[in-house]
Amino acid sequence: MTETSTCELTRLNTYAARALFRSGELAPSELLEATFARIAAVNGDRETGVNAFTEILASEAREQARAADTAWADARSDGSEPPPLLGIPVATKEKHGLAGRSLEQGLASQRGVLADADHPVVERVLHAGGIIHARTTSPEFSCATVTHSPAWGITRNPWHLAASPGGSSGGAGSALAAGMATLATASDIAGSTRIPAGFTGTVGYKAPYGRIPGLPPLSADWYRGDGPMARTVADTALFAGVLSGHHAVDHGSVGVPGAAPISSARLRAPNMRGRRIGLALTLGDYPVAPSIRANTERVAQVLEAAGAVIIPVELPWTVERITATTFAHFGYILGPAMAKLTAGTESELAAYTTQFIADAARAAADVSFPESLALDAAIQGELASAMTGLDALLTPVQAVEMLDAAGNYLDGIDAVGPDGLPVHLAHYWEAHMTSPFNVANRCPVLAVPSGISSVGVPTGVQIVGHPWDEATVFEIGAAIEARIEMPDYPDLRA
Repeated sequence: MTETSTCELTRLNTYAARALFRSGELAPSELLEATFARIAAVNGDRETGVNAFTEILASEAREQARAADTAWADARSDGSEPPPLLGIPVATKEKHGLAGRSLEQGLASQRGVLADADHPVVERVLHAGGIIHARTTSPEFSCATVTHSPAWGITRNPWHLAASPGGSSGGAGSALAAGMATLATASDIAGSTRIPAGFTGTVGYKAPYGRIPGLPPLSADWYRGDGPMARTVADTALFAGVLSGHHAVDHGSVGVPGAAPISSARLRAPNMRGRRIGLALTLGDYPVAPSIRANTERVAQVLEAAGAVIIPVELPWTVERITATTFAHFGYILGPAMAKLTAGTESELAAYTTQFIADAARAAADVSFPESLALDAAIQGELASAMTGLDALLTPVQAVEMLDAAGNYLDGIDAVGPDGLPVHLAHYWEAHMTSPFNVANRCPVLAVPSGISSVGVPTGVQIVGHPWDEATVFEIGAAIEARIEMPDYPDLRA
């Protein structure tokens, strides 16, 4: 297999791959081998390479691919319709347990821990015929917006190796951007799907809370959720359907399993005429870098040219208030869970993990649990008011152009405001514009590419829908994707 053919095959989306499987021009085992060749060529090592994976499941994946070859041959013979992901290489986040494999989440306290069952999203990937060929990196306990840890090293952005792909699903974003997976699973409690999508030029979806099942007890946390990432809006919608619906292990999960959020036909011809879309460039007072602001405005312009009505929206939020609200919540759920799990191994934690636990504890000491609920309700009410009369809200994913791949940002982060002047943010999470929509977590949010920043790293926009209105965000996302030209993923060499 030549390098050119490998690159071409690993650029295929799910629909294109399925069409080739159906015609017999390509076999799942051939796509898998091209994917492994791409990994060998570009993933590199844990110190200087992209380093997107915790492990490669070569033997198991090849066995699954041979079975998929046979299943597609049978389908061509009898005209049957195979499962939606049959033969598609899917990278799953390490925290999404795979029975009998590691479930360490990058933590020293969890070394040697194995999953005793498949996570619900893993179960659904396998049921749909997906081939889990690799498992992706994350920061410790998925608690940072950069992706590095003592356990797994530094994960880098294929577009700019000095930059982070974001976090916590940074391995997923890097794997997709570099062509080392066709689909990837992710999770999101403050932007952990959308931030990597924004920084890597991929697509990430935060479904409404309960739409995609999680694993208890933290699946009961209404800020969080698991979900899909891909390189196209259509693939993301297809994958969201595979993952969605009620599962017995998650009491809070709802819906019919396998129901797609939108039809593929509607995605092929998205209609923007008369759509009322709010444009919130700063979500209050986030200091959005000029290139990100310009790319977001360009997205609004192409939607307007397609027939949408763009309406400027102001929200009464400050970055300090959003941080206070979210960390009060973390102080009662995620922070204590992390402290308990890591007790006795504090000296081995990454600096960002230690800081997260301390910040969450401090916030809980300042705000009672009922008061934290009131903070949530205020954000939710203000968003609902701002979106009255609109079909969706458009806003950037990130306020900064890049994060350092090895950064800890313990003293906050320097940003550049819209006037070009420097701004220092007290907490580095304030550089991302995602967490308000975890507070308002019944809203579906799709992150799609908006362009390239002045430092060569992709930028993204979020499309925020009304609670449970998934179809609208995907339709708007498809319209953006059709009109915003992005470069092919970077053609890296090892």
